[in-house]
Amino acid sequence: MIIRIILGIVFIAIGIFLNVKTESMLQSFGRMAWFEMKLGVEGGSRLGYRLIGIILIFLGVLIAFGMIDGFIMWILSPLLNYGAPSAAITP
Repeated sequence: MIIRIILGIVFIAIGIFLNVKTESMLQSFGRMAWFEMKLGVEGGSRLGYRLIGIILIFLGVLIAFGMIDGFIMWILSPLLNYGAPSAAITP
């Protein structure tokens, strides 16, 4: 339980760092070609770093509060037919 909270806080801290220090991340690691191609030349990589940070914050909150299992099952439910009624055909 404590490990889950600590891991969630670490994810949140890394996500906040990515959002606050976007420019220094861009200077340190350079531009990301996929984000530049898909999100435009003006700030594509900056937006990419920020999106990664926001996703990490979201995952950190899910981990810290113990909701990650339910979220993963919800995401994968169309593939796994999780919670679907039985496929048996009755006459």
